[in-house]
Order: sequence, then C-alpha cells, then structure tokens
Amino acid sequence: MRKSVIVIIVAALVVLYMSIFTVQQTERGIILRFGKVVRDSDNKPIIYGPGLHLKIPFIETVKMLDARIQTLDVQADRYLTRENKDLMVDSYLKWRITDFSRYYVATGGGNPYQAETLLKRKFSDRLRSEFGRLNVKDIITDSRGRLTVDVRDALNKGSGSDTEATKDADQAIASAAARFDQEIKGNSPVVNPNSMAALGIQVVDVRIKRIELPSEVSEAIYQRMRAEREAVARQHRSQGQEEAVKIRAAADKTVTETLAEAERTALKLHGEGDAMATKLFADAFNQDPDFYAFIRSLRAYEKSFSKNGDDVMVLSPDTDFFRYMRAPTKQRAVQ
Repeated sequence: MRKSVIVIIVAALVVLYMSIFTVQQTERGIILRFGKVVRDSDNKPIIYGPGLHLKIPFIETVKMLDARIQTLDVQADRYLTRENKDLMVDSYLKWRITDFSRYYVATGGGNPYQAETLLKRKFSDRLRSEFGRLNVKDIITDSRGRLTVDVRDALNKGSGSDTEATKDADQAIASAAARFDQEIKGNSPVVNPNSMAALGIQVVDVRIKRIELPSEVSEAIYQRMRAEREAVARQHRSQGQEEAVKIRAAADKTVTETLAEAERTALKLHGEGDAMATKLFADAFNQDPDFYAFIRSLRAYEKSFSKNGDDVMVLSPDTDFFRYMRAPTKQRAVQ
C-alpha cells in the first residue's frame, strides 16, 4: 500500500514538474499541441509572458522565442547608383518578433537562421533598389537619413507590385507566409505578403555603417591624387629652383660689384697714398739734394747685398756706386 502511495506521489510530482514551465523576461512562450499552435476561442494564439505557467504534459510542448530587439549585421556589398557608379556599403538593421505565432509557423518552427536569411535577402534587394534611385551626392548627404527610413518602411509595409528589384525576395517571403495562412485556414488579419509582417517581424531601425568606393576605384583615385600632388610638388620645386638661381645670381652680382668697388677704392687710396708719399719725399729731398742722393745710395746698397753675404759683385772701386763707402777725406778731396 505504501509503495503504491509513493508511486502515485512520484508520478504526481513528475506530472506536475512536466506541467510547469517558466518564461524568462527576454522571452515569450507559445504552446504547441500536436505540433500546432494553441489558440483561444477567437482563433488568436495564446502567448505566455514572463513568469510561471502550466501546460498539459505529454500533449503540449512549449516553444520559447526571443522577444528582444535583435541585430542583423549585413556583410558589406557592392551597390550601383543612378550614375552607374559602384559603392561598397556596410550596414545593419534592428528587428524583433511582433507576431510570435506567425513567426513560428512562417520560419519553420521559429528558426532564427531562416528568418534572418529571408530578412537579409529582402533588405539587400530593397537597399539596392533605393541606391539605384539616388546619385552619390544624395547618398552621402542629407538623403542618406531619408534612405534608411524609406528602406525600413518598405520592409515593414511591403514593396509595390512593380518593384522588380525585390521580386525574388518577395516570392520567398510570400511562400513562407503561405504556410501560416494554410495552418489557420485564412482566419487572420490580412497583411502584405511582401512585407516582413508576413513573417511576424518588425524592422525597428536600419543603419548604414560605412559607404566607400571599391578597392580598385579607390586605388585609381589615390593614384590620380598622388600624381596631381606630385605635379604640384614638381611645380613648386621648379619655381623654388628658379627663385634660388635668381637670388644666387643677384648675390653673386652684389658680391662682384662690392669686391670691384672695394678694389677700386683700395687702388685709388693706394695711388693717392703713393702720390702723397712721393710728394713728401720730393719736397723733403728738394730741400737737400745731397741728402736725397745719400738715402738712395743706402737703399741701393740694401737691395744689392744679401743678408748672408754670398753676393759677388765685379765692379771697379772707383765707380760712383761706391762713392759713399769711401773715406770721408777722400770723398771731400774728390769733390
């Protein structure tokens, strides 16, 4: 008897444990009964918020879906503008689940990879279409903010029927949304099958992180800019060299003129000094011619005889050159 009671208690505890589930603050839960979403009498899915909840064990299962705003980082890709110019665009978007039941069915069991794949295709095609309407100037100026708003609205509300750029992505989304309509047999609010609302998703924000030219175009532009800068540098260097030659020539001219003027002044002063000295000597010697003759003979002796005494002169002792070297008495007698 006691064993039966214990078994019943254990079974009850197991059933209770399997009947209770907890939903975290960042999640929302939906109940699946035999693989289909449980709905109320109004055919609306029952969504469980954060807290402790009950379910029927063995029959119902719980699927937890992320209720937070999620980030989809789109890899940088090449986009063509209205001017047929290529731009490399790096972007991302923020999205969240708004219709958990639709999201679960349309993405094949709440598969986030499939949801992001469809969202990325739709976003890339929509962004490509918007870039094709604008030129480069509009994209990098104020129109850039408007561009992201237009892309976000187009993702949430859907594309027009005449938009060929997103046709493939629209068909993929419509095909995924058709699974939801088939499950609930059309008893749901009508949504645009080309919008992300068909997947139960809302795009919160779209942002462009970076816009730049392709590497080959950037390299060509850099080469052209480098060539232009080098041409300007060569022009400045040639102008500098020309100015240097002019300055050097002017300096050489000034130096030559200064040296010539200095030499002319020196020669003039030297000549004037020699003339003055000659005049002084002449005036002095005119006062005593004999003394002048005596001084000139002494200078002649000084220049004629070397200091080492090796000079040899073959002259007659009676020559007039040696008259001041004779004895004074003889000199007077001669005179």
